Amino acid sequence: MGIETTLRALGDLTRLRIMRLIGAMELAVGELAHVLGQSQPRVSRHVAILCDAGLAERRREGSWVFLRQADGAGEQTARAVERLLAAAELEDEAFARICAQDRNLLAAIRASREKSAADYFARHAGEWDRLRDLLAPAEAVEQALLATLETDSLGEVLDIGTGTGRIAELLEPGAGRITGLDRSPEMLRLARARLQGLPVGRVELVQGDFAALPFASDSFDTVVFHQVLHYATEPDYALAEAARVCRPGGRIAIVDLAAHANEELRRTHAHARLGFGDEQMNAMLTRHGFAADGGTTVDGGELAVKVWTARRIAPDVPRIGKGASVAPAARKAALP
Repeated sequence: MGIETTLRALGDLTRLRIMRLIGAMELAVGELAHVLGQSQPRVSRHVAILCDAGLAERRREGSWVFLRQADGAGEQTARAVERLLAAAELEDEAFARICAQDRNLLAAIRASREKSAADYFARHAGEWDRLRDLLAPAEAVEQALLATLETDSLGEVLDIGTGTGRIAELLEPGAGRITGLDRSPEMLRLARARLQGLPVGRVELVQGDFAALPFASDSFDTVVFHQVLHYATEPDYALAEAARVCRPGGRIAIVDLAAHANEELRRTHAHARLGFGDEQMNAMLTRHGFAADGGTTVDGGELAVKVWTARRIAPDVPRIGKGASVAPAARKAALP
């Protein structure tokens, strides 16, 4: 994008405020409208100008549209604008006052997100507690996951089925960057509330299907499934897609239930699979070009939890995922 277009896009106080705000955190267009004290259609017009100039990016999540600083081609320019605006706050008292007011409202949005997350868990507390009682303690499972991964060099991480964002939070210190994917907009809002305290740009949250991942091939160094593969009616589709986006030499970690016979989980929690056996899991991993490292068992509940890891060794394994026939760039473009 030409410098003239960039400077024209910045020639408005509202758009300068938007750039300052999304430098602090990703925001829904409705949240921006609240902070700016303007109508949503008016804010959307400003957002379109920033996006057309390559300074910001929109991302749809259910019925919500989120705005963030540009990544990729426009990232360096967006970072330079962020530095310029930080300097302007030090020298322009009027602009500094406006930004301070905006940040106060931003703090209220953070608090509102946290309250929404707390309310959700309060509504579902009984259901979560009953399920938790069946499983090994979460802390023991997390420690097993950390022990099986080289957590000081995870590189680019994809957390498939990120849910509340706990695993993204756990792995963030050792990651270059983390992308959390979930099909549910409500779960992504919970994850956003948990992760909003992390530095901007460390974690990206994306809505999508694990059987048709909206990412280019060979995009990640570490791929994690945490208590999600048992929801897959066709786990092979999910693993084929994981293999596609995992770079050669990269790692996959699967945390899930060991094979069991508790039909209640199928009836009340929509589990499509009653856990996995070691032989079954290793066969699936091998089928999709991974060399299995073995599995770790975590006991402590009625149902044992397994942690399987493997390394990507065969980038040319045929793709069988639902998204295999769709060009990765086209799939990503479908999620603004």
